[in-house]
Amino acid sequence: MSYLDNIRTFVRVYELGSMSAAGRDLRISPALTSSRISQLEDRLSVRLFRRTTRSLTPTEQGKAFYGGACEILDSVEAAEAQVVNMTENPKGSLYVAAPLGVGRRLIAPQVPAFLEKYPEVSIRLRLTDRKVDLTTEGLDLSFFLGQPEDSALRIRKIADVDRVLCASPEYIEARGMPYTGADLTTGAHECLNLRFPGATEFQWPLMTRDSVKKYSVKGRYESDDGDVLTDWALAGHGIAMKPVFEVANHISNGRLVPVAVQNPPEPIQMACLFTHRKRQDPKARLFMDFVIDRISKDIRNATIQAQLPR
Repeated sequence: MSYLDNIRTFVRVYELGSMSAAGRDLRISPALTSSRISQLEDRLSVRLFRRTTRSLTPTEQGKAFYGGACEILDSVEAAEAQVVNMTENPKGSLYVAAPLGVGRRLIAPQVPAFLEKYPEVSIRLRLTDRKVDLTTEGLDLSFFLGQPEDSALRIRKIADVDRVLCASPEYIEARGMPYTGADLTTGAHECLNLRFPGATEFQWPLMTRDSVKKYSVKGRYESDDGDVLTDWALAGHGIAMKPVFEVANHISNGRLVPVAVQNPPEPIQMACLFTHRKRQDPKARLFMDFVIDRISKDIRNATIQAQLPR
């Protein structure tokens, strides 16, 4: 059994906190996952994890070994990257995260063409609207909307994405058309909000004649899945603030209508985050180049398709 495979398995078990989760992530059986950890413990003559029927926690020796194990894998990866650079034949797995809407509509459609071009690369795409941590979750790249909180990471900007406030014609008929941001705060409207652990009160940044103003909005509908908000808006339950590329189709066919057009939402940044060491990884760089070129065009085309009032 490869010592490096054992170390890779240990790192994923440590980061995910579960043998079964690590096995699924590495695409190996729970038995093989457990066997690799046992072999590593036998080699080191220490226990790396405390195991009970309900939990698995690292021992002090496990915590100490984790840092060194990551350094070993980083060194091997850097050496492999140099060789791959020379052969121009990238290979290995890329762990990529993206918000649900971005991932489903922009990133995922590009993956098959990339893998066809680079057949020795595997893409493991994780889609979630919550904020992710590249380091603790073992990710290589993370596409996101907004501003990053971790200044230690490198960022590659993709575009400033237009957003739109929208509702169904049925909702507007029942509740009336809001024309300004102030109309949304009177209590007459149901605002659909994206909520995830740690989110604060809801404030929508809308553009006025002089500046961007944050409007406190309320509503009974909340979800941590942006697509659920779109479905609620389509069903006539309220007003959603969405990136234009997510709803351009619905706007162009009339199923959703732009509202509060006198105070449209402030555009939001789309970018890609990666660690400093990943800038040297050719497969990470190639994937960013490949995807960013294509999704930039998709974002522009969606804005044209929506034909928003200006």
